[in-house]
Amino acid sequence: MFDIKTIEHLKYYVYLLINPKTDEPFYVGKGIGNRVFNHVKCALEDEETSTSKYEEIRRILVEGNEVKHLIVRHGLTEKNAFEIESALIDTFKFIPKFENYVRGNIQGGVNSIEKGLMTANEIIRLYNAETLNEIGKDCVIININKSYKRGSGENAIYHATKEIWAIKEHRRNQIKYVLSEYKGLIVEVFKVRKWYSKERGYNPGAKKYGQTYLGYGFEGIIAEEFKRNKYINKTISPYKKRGFASVLIFPETLQKLKK
Repeated sequence: MFDIKTIEHLKYYVYLLINPKTDEPFYVGKGIGNRVFNHVKCALEDEETSTSKYEEIRRILVEGNEVKHLIVRHGLTEKNAFEIESALIDTFKFIPKFENYVRGNIQGGVNSIEKGLMTANEIIRLYNAETLNEIGKDCVIININKSYKRGSGENAIYHATKEIWAIKEHRRNQIKYVLSEYKGLIVEVFKVRKWYSKERGYNPGAKKYGQTYLGYGFEGIIAEEFKRNKYINKTISPYKKRGFASVLIFPETLQKLKK
């Protein structure tokens, strides 16, 4: 554990948890104080919780070894620590030979969508995003500002988009593609394989709060390239007036917003 004097100099820092047998990092984190050591303590105390990180820690301990702690950078502000943590996670996950590294990081880093790993062309498209003027009749745009936790990574986009929505049967029969919209930008396009029903509770403040109704979600995959490229990284920000609260945007809704 760090002593008080060390903690004062450390400030915020970024660290790696490393398997001592392979010298491979299995988790990237940022913290302050003794945060770097807390994972081992939690893995031992919270035996009912099973995550890739905890399982790796327990495996190391059972084998009679100790988790290695590597401080990558210290003396940081919290903002800088977030940025370095995110950059490391994105880089490790991108390089094929390191694909087994940082497997304990289920989520991506902060700003992984907005400022995460991108090709040069993707950067150009992001900052020169074309306005999306129309979508096909087989499409719907779903806003994930509230359901997606910022910086949670690409897989989280799918889970934030897939459920649960009040979509009528005739719409479900028509919709083949779902466009994930985050703060005005289309960040992913999914091809719907099938719809399923699921109970959903009314939001706090609603008259029927405490009751449930039947909502719908979808199982899907990343859309084929020709369809994905038609919509990805395009923006509807110019049409979304302040106060516009609709989560679902259908083709005719987009046309009304344009007027």
